[in-house]
Amino acid sequence: MNLQALTRLAANGEIRELELLSLEGGIYIARARLDSGLLTLLDDHAKPMHLRSTTHLRDLLQSVPAPSFPCVLVQQCVHDEMCGRREGPVEALRIPFSLVAPW
Repeated sequence: MNLQALTRLAANGEIRELELLSLEGGIYIARARLDSGLLTLLDDHAKPMHLRSTTHLRDLLQSVPAPSFPCVLVQQCVHDEMCGRREGPVEALRIPFSLVAPW
C-alpha cells in the first residue's frame, strides 16, 4: 500500500489501527490494520518505507484526513531478543501515540 492508498483507506474509515513497528537499527515500518489484515506502507519502489520516528510518520501523514483510528508503537521485548524466549507467551510492547499531538 502506498501513501495515496493509505490516505484513501483513512478517508473511507477502513483503518482500524496504525502500527509503527520498531526494528533493529533504528528503523520503523508503518502497517495499517484493516478488517482483512495488515498492509505495510510502501515507498515509490514498492519496498517497505523506512521511517525514522513517530515524528517522521506524523510529518509524512500530514495530508491524511484527521485520524479516527488509534496509533501504536510496537516494540519486541529486548530481553527476549538478547537472551532467548521465556516460558509462556511473550507479547510485543504496544505504546499508544497520537498523529495529531507530538506529546
